[in-house]
Amino acid sequence: MNGKDRRDGQQRLLSTLERLLAIEATNVKSALDQASDLIVAAINADKSDAFLLDPTKETLVAVGTSHTPMGVRQHQIGMHLLPLANGGPEAAVFHTGECYRNGHADRDPSVPLGLTRGLGINSMIIVPLDVAGERRGVVQACSSKKDAFSEDDLSFLEAVSHWVGAVAHRAELVERIAQDAAVQARQVVAEELVTVLAHDLRNYITPLKGRLSMMLDRAQREGRVRDIEDAEAATRAVRRLQALITDLMDVARLDQGVFSLSREPLNLVALLQEATGVMQTGKLDIILRAPDELRVEADPERLKQALENLIANALRHSPKGMPVDVGVASERRDDGWWAIITVSDEGPGIAPELMPRLFTRFASGPGSTGLGLGLYLARSIAEAHGGTLTVASSPGEGTSFQMALPLL
Repeated sequence: MNGKDRRDGQQRLLSTLERLLAIEATNVKSALDQASDLIVAAINADKSDAFLLDPTKETLVAVGTSHTPMGVRQHQIGMHLLPLANGGPEAAVFHTGECYRNGHADRDPSVPLGLTRGLGINSMIIVPLDVAGERRGVVQACSSKKDAFSEDDLSFLEAVSHWVGAVAHRAELVERIAQDAAVQARQVVAEELVTVLAHDLRNYITPLKGRLSMMLDRAQREGRVRDIEDAEAATRAVRRLQALITDLMDVARLDQGVFSLSREPLNLVALLQEATGVMQTGKLDIILRAPDELRVEADPERLKQALENLIANALRHSPKGMPVDVGVASERRDDGWWAIITVSDEGPGIAPELMPRLFTRFASGPGSTGLGLGLYLARSIAEAHGGTLTVASSPGEGTSFQMALPLL
């Protein structure tokens, strides 16, 4: 290469890098589409792609493609999806990190026929694409001409690929920030809505309870067995509704910093017996393992609320006929004696993607029928008592929650 060609190549690279840096990274696809257009213009290619790996399908996906006839055609015939299992030069570059150049692609049996016959590609150059220091895909440029790309073009594409990775990383960060902001906005709206609804519902519960009490008393005096059963069932439903409203109101109190405790010395085992007794619906639903007494200083109503939420959650996810195991024991730690309460079920376990937000407000997994407040409140109540609430779970192997409270 003479001096003029070298200067021209350096100028071409600098100009392309300047334009790459000027891309507005609002989302990944738009940013990589623009980067692909710049590469096509810089090396006179018929098509350029930025492939990113879809780990769920083990497939390289052309997230960014140049707006050229060959680029459009590629998506029409489905050649924008390249499964790693099918091999090919793109998969080889992704796995090995070694660049690829071929001016007679039709002679390489590893090149898919969809590229050579379907798109008429004869020349290809491919380089690895790293995003934030991690191999994420490949950058490719193609031409219908034979021997269209030189070693200088390959070196150029390799240099540009580093900047394409930076553009992709910046775009992913922007997308993530936008998604987090949208989630937070929806959560704020949901919190305001449920707080208003909780206040309004509470105003209707008291007279409804009064009416049901009167109906139950009248049915008992007159010996109407069926009406007694119906009134008792309706009363239980109202109590469950009251518990839900209490949870909603407590979430609002926590948000406003006015959540308070009325502590008193109490026997934790007796409180657990009361909580499990309320939640018990059959002989084998709940198995309680506890000593005779463990004394803590706590708010009995708040602690019972937390325990009932944990037990109710375990009952919902426990397979039919399989009991929920509730145990409590004392444990010596560096900072003193603690009561350790464990609530375990043999359910399907918690999905890994749900674990990071399990104890947040309105966090619920697939198939859940609740509002996603029980675990948030249970942890908040444990922490308000100077304790902790943790979880251990694996898909298909059940779930175990452990609440630790300081003993007197």
